[in-house]
Amino acid sequence: MRIGIQTGYWSRKPPTGIVEALQQGEAAGLDSVWTAEAYGSDAFTPLAWWGSHTSRLRLGTGIAQMAARTPTATAMQAITLDHLSGGRFVLGLGASGPQVVEGWYGQPYRRPLARTREYVDIVRQVIARERPVAYDGEFFTLPIGGDTPGATGLGKSLKPTVHPLRAEIPIVLAAQGPKNVALAAEIADGWMAGFYAPSADAGHREQLAEGFARRAEERSAVEDFEVAAMVPVVVRDDVESAADLVRPHVALYVGGMGAKGANFHKDSLDRLGFAAVTDEVQRLYLDGRPQDAARAVPTELVEEIALVGPAAKVRADLGRWEDTALTTLLAQGDPASVAALLG
Repeated sequence: MRIGIQTGYWSRKPPTGIVEALQQGEAAGLDSVWTAEAYGSDAFTPLAWWGSHTSRLRLGTGIAQMAARTPTATAMQAITLDHLSGGRFVLGLGASGPQVVEGWYGQPYRRPLARTREYVDIVRQVIARERPVAYDGEFFTLPIGGDTPGATGLGKSLKPTVHPLRAEIPIVLAAQGPKNVALAAEIADGWMAGFYAPSADAGHREQLAEGFARRAEERSAVEDFEVAAMVPVVVRDDVESAADLVRPHVALYVGGMGAKGANFHKDSLDRLGFAAVTDEVQRLYLDGRPQDAARAVPTELVEEIALVGPAAKVRADLGRWEDTALTTLLAQGDPASVAALLG
């Protein structure tokens, strides 16, 4: 199992010390670095900057929001970054949620699976550069016709002027619900999980198998399919103090990263058997009590989805993830904690 770093969302300003941490990690065998975006920093620009200071690390968007860019614009960025990095780029895509898509991007959040399928189809067309891009779907039409309100009717099918470095750039889909996981296995080159617990591995394998059964023959081999998961890693002298640093992270996702009744992160933890806990955490968070919400996250839940405690315990617990379908563990944490996984 490969170890990567998930740098996460920026807060008020860029994180410090990332370049040095990545260079040290690369020397120690780190596989990759992944970036996130919500409604602040974007996922592509940091990879260009940090990637220019490394030579081997894979560079992944984890994830780029599909609502933020048209499929062709995303493909352009992927082609560009793949060239600049010498073929190290991995395109991680995700649908985000209705609060961000409708509130930040001003787009309807409907039928996200169908929209994802069309989006990936177009991105692959652009990168393959076999012919001018043309698409007639429910969500995307290229080129638009003259009967489209406001259109001139002069649009034409185009293909990128830049020749891609690779005819295929790996596409990883972020997914949490069972149908979304199956879709990733069907149409993508990898799946990025949010809260991945080893105890739920059997169910995840079933969802992946469902998608693999529908996979087109021309897609990459199932054996090469990447399964990545973001796992908080906190090395401290005792478990409770380490868990204390993860509790606010869980509370944020359960309470603040989605609406009541429409929170995919909470749903993931509910499927692990923590519905009663997450109901309370969400209630406290939505009541404006984030600190109380964090305190309501039990250590048992933290240890299901994170690696916490003394370094020896963290390395021993890592074995639980090594026995799962994961091929890449994306560590979230301070550089010293991540280094414990590489030691």
